[in-house]
Amino acid sequence: MLRHQARGCGILGAGGGGSPDIGLLVALYATQRYGEHELVNLDDLPEDDLVLPIGMVGAPTVAVEKISNGNEAALIIEMVEQLTGRRVAALMSSEIGGGNGLFPAGFAAALSLPVVDADGMGRAFPEMPMVSMEVAGLNPSPCVMSDERGNVLTLHPSNGRWLEKLCRSTSVALGGRAVSSEYLMSVAEAKYGAVRGSVSLAIRIGRAIADAPGDPVDALLDAVNGYRLLEGKVTDVDRRVTDGFTRGTATIDGLRGDSGSQLRLELQNENLVAVRDGVLVATVPDIITVVDSQSAEAVSTEVLRYGQRVTVIAFPCDPIWRSERGLALVSPRAFGYDVDYQTVEEIHARA
Repeated sequence: MLRHQARGCGILGAGGGGSPDIGLLVALYATQRYGEHELVNLDDLPEDDLVLPIGMVGAPTVAVEKISNGNEAALIIEMVEQLTGRRVAALMSSEIGGGNGLFPAGFAAALSLPVVDADGMGRAFPEMPMVSMEVAGLNPSPCVMSDERGNVLTLHPSNGRWLEKLCRSTSVALGGRAVSSEYLMSVAEAKYGAVRGSVSLAIRIGRAIADAPGDPVDALLDAVNGYRLLEGKVTDVDRRVTDGFTRGTATIDGLRGDSGSQLRLELQNENLVAVRDGVLVATVPDIITVVDSQSAEAVSTEVLRYGQRVTVIAFPCDPIWRSERGLALVSPRAFGYDVDYQTVEEIHARA
């Protein structure tokens, strides 16, 4: 199940969320040592139980080399329980995309806690308040952070904007990567504040790729109701780490049926905008993912490199991001791009 989930998390990550391979290794080690964690539905938990969202914060390129020691969650939970006087009953992925979708499984196995079938994004986003809990109006405070050296910090941001500023600068001070928990909530709050069913979705996506009778990219597109933007070769990657983010652009020249076309991707931890031959073909918050053309395995932004044969796909985001409050947080203009959001369905209906 974890291997299927890792494939699905890579696809849902839109290029971000950290490497699913690292998250998978952490989860496999923990389950082999401590036993498998339990995946639970929010409806099966008491409404006043405390759910702890958790994930890595920082630049994915840093996380490739600066990995978890496995004890960060225990330190965070200890501090949270001291602050709230309540017992943490379950963990939840802050974002299902990338390695962050797997880290809670490893932490939960080591701590004998369940993981809820939900997350805060239904994908991955680069900034901390870009979560469904913020859209739902839940409080981000307190935020507790820890790193592999055993440092534990508690922050009390007044809103999501200050959460991002304080935690991003703290993650830079900790070496570009840390583990964080924010938007603590009860099960009752999670029922309207989280994206439900996202872990199950990741597993279904991974299984569809693994069991594909023919082209795994076709199987993937069927599983996510997606669109093939371009199949080609990576010809240029301009990538840098600034202010705790991986930023840049990637250029892909078309091959086979797409020969003669070129696609440009704009990156900020995740793939945010895709332009083919000067025409917009997909934008955030819809999910733009680069996959290996042969295996359909996700290629994250931190490992994208010259010469890779890839296919770029796009598919619809969770409906919460198409709401007025959702788009205020994650539309293309929220990231500084001078374009209006159009759903991927609308764009390709006109193509």
